[in-house]
Amino acid sequence: MTKRVLPLAAAVAVLMFVGAAVAADKAADKDKAASTVTGTISKVSADSITVTDKDGKDHQLSLGKNAVVTIDGNAGKVTDLKEKSMVTVTLNADNKTQADKIDVKTK
Repeated sequence: MTKRVLPLAAAVAVLMFVGAAVAADKAADKDKAASTVTGTISKVSADSITVTDKDGKDHQLSLGKNAVVTIDGNAGKVTDLKEKSMVTVTLNADNKTQADKIDVKTK
């Protein structure tokens, strides 16, 4: 009987380990998805933007000191940001209310 229980216990331990690894990967994917905001600029100022996502939720974001702006893949400036522009904003890893990169799509 012990010969049957030991392999079964080992198999259960392996399944638990694999399950924990899969759960950790899913959590990392969720964090990665949460590190961007996609939507339309509803308000813009010299130091912040408000982006309205597809669900109608407003995200007020401060602009990082070295925020990078691209417009259709070309370098842009904060002063180029316009209301109603479609954007994907990459958030600061440590401060999820700060925009580090703003990608504007006009086409």
